[in-house]
Amino acid sequence: MALEMLYFAWVREAIGRDGERVEPPAEVTTVTALLDWLAAGSDGHARAFADRSRLRAAIDQEFAALDTSLAGAREVAIFPPVTGGSGAA
Repeated sequence: MALEMLYFAWVREAIGRDGERVEPPAEVTTVTALLDWLAAGSDGHARAFADRSRLRAAIDQEFAALDTSLAGAREVAIFPPVTGGSGAA
């Protein structure tokens, strides 16, 4: 199962690239398992994925919880939560 990974904001900066194509092993069946597998592969991924409370995911451009299955997925995006503006008018 090949996946296109997309990284945004500080996640992209920590990893050092905006995306990559990966082929996780068959036992990687959820977004969390995918993050664990990627984190084991490089220091940048480990830094980016260390605090899961600071991450959001989308599978094939639909928001997804981190425990969502990867079955049938083609693209996984990882990004920080979106915050509002400064509040200044």
